[in-house]
Amino acid sequence: MPPKKKPASPKPVAKGTSGAKVQEVVASLERLADKKTLHGMARYGLPSDKAFGVPVGKIQKLAKQLGRSHELAAALWETGGYEARMLAAYVDEPERVTPQQMEQWCAEFDNWGIVDTVCFVLFDRSPHAWSKVGPWSKRKDEFGKRAGFVLLACLAAHDKQAGDEAFAKCLPLVERGAEDERNFVKKGVSWALRMVGRRSRKLNEAAVKVSRRLAESPNDAARWVGRAALKELTSPAVTKRLKG
Repeated sequence: MPPKKKPASPKPVAKGTSGAKVQEVVASLERLADKKTLHGMARYGLPSDKAFGVPVGKIQKLAKQLGRSHELAAALWETGGYEARMLAAYVDEPERVTPQQMEQWCAEFDNWGIVDTVCFVLFDRSPHAWSKVGPWSKRKDEFGKRAGFVLLACLAAHDKQAGDEAFAKCLPLVERGAEDERNFVKKGVSWALRMVGRRSRKLNEAAVKVSRRLAESPNDAARWVGRAALKELTSPAVTKRLKG
């Protein structure tokens, strides 16, 4: 069993009405924490030095109670706390998210849990989402680069208006990114390739071609991405769903 230690408190927020509200919300998060969740974070590669140990379900429930607030989300993010930043993604207003905010948050991504949550419940619903996929997929930092591919995967899952061409144009980014050996990058690339390939029959054909090339690559990471994607995208379950 890992040694017990009190999690570091989030950075203090600015004084005033908004500051008082944030401190109240952070206190609510701390009351929802349990040691089992905190100790279990390390097994999933999540940092616990700025965390209380609050299960995701409880964070989501608190977000529903608080309602949407762009201002509260910004203040919660600034605390630096793990759960506070998770909560910020759930309470922010996608239509009010700015390109500058997206760049700031992306630059501060330091773990896959925050990356995936922010992209899955907030950024992919922003009108600026598509403009970030390309630049972020070329970033040097591991989690910023992961964000580019996770954002593409989330758009494939949630953007019902975009046509096949928009996703097809991103496949070269995926193919280049597949050679990145870093664990959280290659897993993000894999997710993006599989989600794009599940979107339509046309995109499935294109993604399968990419997967076959990657599966034969001399690069270990690319082969791993290609083989996993090929297995899923040519599976009977996916094939049957796309035909239907």
